[in-house]
Amino acid sequence: MIAMLISRILGFVREAVIGAKFGQNEITDAYIAAFTLPDFLYFLLVGGALSAAFIPVFSSYIATQNEKEACYVGSSFINAMILAITVGVILGIIFTPYLIPLVAYDFKGETLENAIFLTRIMFPSVLFTSLAGLAMGVLNSHRHFLMPAVGSVVYNVVIILCGLLLADQFGIAAFSIGVVLGAMANFLIQVPMLRKVGFRYSFTLDLSHEGVRRIGKLMIPAIIGLSVLQFQEIITQNLASALEAGSITALRFANRLMQLPLGVFAIAISVAIFPTLTHSAARQEWTEFRQNLSLGLRSVIFITLPAAVGMAILRVPIVQVLFEHGKFDHFATLTTASVLLFFLIGLFAQGANQLLPRIFYAIQRPQIPVRISIVVLIVNTVLSLLFIPYLGASGLALAFSISAFVAFGLSLVIARKALGGIDGKKLLFSIGKSAVASAVMALVLKVSLLFLPYIFDISTKIGLIAFLVVAVTIGAFVYAIIAMSLKMEEARLVRTTFMSRFGRLFSRS
Repeated sequence: MIAMLISRILGFVREAVIGAKFGQNEITDAYIAAFTLPDFLYFLLVGGALSAAFIPVFSSYIATQNEKEACYVGSSFINAMILAITVGVILGIIFTPYLIPLVAYDFKGETLENAIFLTRIMFPSVLFTSLAGLAMGVLNSHRHFLMPAVGSVVYNVVIILCGLLLADQFGIAAFSIGVVLGAMANFLIQVPMLRKVGFRYSFTLDLSHEGVRRIGKLMIPAIIGLSVLQFQEIITQNLASALEAGSITALRFANRLMQLPLGVFAIAISVAIFPTLTHSAARQEWTEFRQNLSLGLRSVIFITLPAAVGMAILRVPIVQVLFEHGKFDHFATLTTASVLLFFLIGLFAQGANQLLPRIFYAIQRPQIPVRISIVVLIVNTVLSLLFIPYLGASGLALAFSISAFVAFGLSLVIARKALGGIDGKKLLFSIGKSAVASAVMALVLKVSLLFLPYIFDISTKIGLIAFLVVAVTIGAFVYAIIAMSLKMEEARLVRTTFMSRFGRLFSRS
């Protein structure tokens, strides 16, 4: 979580540097749109394979103490992916001019040319991002989580450095160059740990092996499901491309802010618990499976619900501190903060949705998330079309949030049936207690905001940062006190985990 927090903060620094140098306009819209096609190729070929197919199958070999076979299957699958991705990258570079209108249909003239140019620069990053993702899959299966998170930190550092050092010479293309070099560094930093955990790579390509065929079979529904999710993003981006210049950038920056609690807590917990779920499923230890799932879900909601409330109250100063520099003016801040508010409505559901599909991947039933994704795509598209005439980019964020609740509800109902229970009473009580603690926190925070501007000069950047630090500290302290007084298991778990990690360090100091 700490490594992911650093990575997310650097992600904001990266976006802030882009915003400061180029503002919120058609240039940044083109840059953000340029990510779409490489991301689509990555998620299509590797993103779905990791969670739905590779980690469950690879972990099953490790769980049964068959390390040699795991390395053989892993190497065969990695080599197959390298070949497929290389072909995809070459075709993507060739046909970029015909593909960009599919992801941003209203781009014209120089904006369209910039998007094509930047996409072609970034396409090779897919190969290294995929290798980094596959390395993460191997390491996560061995229950090692640090180096993949450190790799993300390095990825952001490289992009920031390239942007700062090369932007005057290459313009916004400097950040695209940084994406390629950062993806390469992300992979290379994980290689030594692969050797340390015992993974032995070989140049084998045995597509007929039972394990490889099982991964391939599980991948098919995952690819369909992720294609649906990517189409959802493409539809949203297409709709945003027809709005005023900078709308895509506002959506991107607001989404990045929403991703902070998701990435640091929800995704970190989901990634960490997933190999445990797959091990339990492989050994058919279903009581342990349900207990870990319940605790994971409750922990995610325990953290993301107050995070959503606190960020909603502090959304304007948060955007000011992170992005309002250079050409990113106060109007852009207000636009981004408005979009952020509507994203935050569905934050805790979105957090739970990081873990829920992994249930079905762990029990090797990936077709269930596919069906849910199709329903969510339809809901999101209809709501987007309904909201956009009235709310603009904020309407797209609201449609996203409502769709997240639809996915959350469907996943819970189906998981309960598939597993014979998900400890629903505990989950419901936990959500209720988190909501009460969040409400008290919001009230105290609102009162505090009446007095803090008299203590800190929020017209200066330093004063605004101090204002935010104190406000966040007050909110976190109040929430923790209320949660402990309500005797929430999740609060005790967080406290125990923190003390076990850092208590010894504090006692030494």
